[in-house]
Amino acid sequence: MVAATTVRAVNDLTARWAQKTVGEEGTALTAAGLWPLLALLAGPAAGPARKELADAVGTDAEHAVPAGRELLAALAAVDGVDVAVGLWTKRVLQLHPDWLRSLPLDVHGELTGDTAADLEAMNAWVRRHTDGLIEEMPVPVGPGTLLVLASALLVRTTWRERFRDFPLRAEEGPWVGREVAGLSRSGTDLDQIRVHRTPAGELTTAEVAGDNGLDVHLLLGPPAMPGGEVLRHGVAALAGAYPALSGGALGDGAGPGVGVDRMTTRDGRPRMQLTCAGFSVDADHDLLERAGLFGLATATDASRGHFPGISEQPLAVSSARQTVTATFGALGFRAAAVTAIAMNPGGAPPQKRSQVVSATFDRPFGFLAVHRESGLVLVAGWVTDPDGWVQPEQLPGGLWWRRR
Repeated sequence: MVAATTVRAVNDLTARWAQKTVGEEGTALTAAGLWPLLALLAGPAAGPARKELADAVGTDAEHAVPAGRELLAALAAVDGVDVAVGLWTKRVLQLHPDWLRSLPLDVHGELTGDTAADLEAMNAWVRRHTDGLIEEMPVPVGPGTLLVLASALLVRTTWRERFRDFPLRAEEGPWVGREVAGLSRSGTDLDQIRVHRTPAGELTTAEVAGDNGLDVHLLLGPPAMPGGEVLRHGVAALAGAYPALSGGALGDGAGPGVGVDRMTTRDGRPRMQLTCAGFSVDADHDLLERAGLFGLATATDASRGHFPGISEQPLAVSSARQTVTATFGALGFRAAAVTAIAMNPGGAPPQKRSQVVSATFDRPFGFLAVHRESGLVLVAGWVTDPDGWVQPEQLPGGLWWRRR
């Protein structure tokens, strides 16, 4: 079980990162894949770098390494989540045994100085731990690289209730005129649709439950609400920060994309109708572009070392990057991420009328992949370019692999 304090810290980093990163382009990110690495570096850091890293992970540096290790162990125990940590170092770099023993490593490899051979070995590790969804280590590696610390995160779930595929044509908004991969399903659980009253306006959320304890929450804000704000408020809404209405309490237009109508059904019970666009989102993040957000500003100063708890040899962060991919389709959701930090020296005929509460996501929207029990956000993203419609029988490999 993930500690509640760690869930809050990781979700807070997710919200802050999304707010500063998400713009007009689609993207995905995972603080859950980055946070443990920052925690594992905060403990052995010294000086201003130690405080900056501890502030970024929201815990004191003394307890950061155990907290990072505990999060990795908790993620590894979650059904539908695979996580691994890899470390590669040059033989000349003498590591402190205490720090090395604290790492839950899948592999400790050697950086030989043969860049092609080193990258081949690291890329094989990446492919193995992301089920081939990501193929390359995101950080550059060269003869001067002394250390690479990386995490791989794989998230996957199959929907409890699958969607129906159909060609979706938006009636307004930026997707007008496009035929996109529409997904639709209905049910009797109206509480899957909620409208949260945030300081920036109403936010509609729809919960799509997986069969293994992982859910994806779709987020739709007012057209003028920036994607970063949609995701930031979505994380807060997940934690119950805002008043919310759901199910039968919703009226027509109560929130973005929400409609209420009546239709004929067999039993007359109220129903929920969810319609959205399927998507595949890929993103690459240079974490040093926002080094202060991740506690890495001082740690990049190559004029001196910042990690005496790792090695007596001075070390400074030379590169920090994350590669993410996420796919939402009729059958389920898959996402993979690799985060790395490198260091250099220095039905039947209808009979009755029923109320139908619908939510339609047919313009840019956000998503949060969440561990249901703890509320930990595993992956967050913003969808601006949905998958185009393709007849399902034309898709090689099944609906998981629908691509633009």
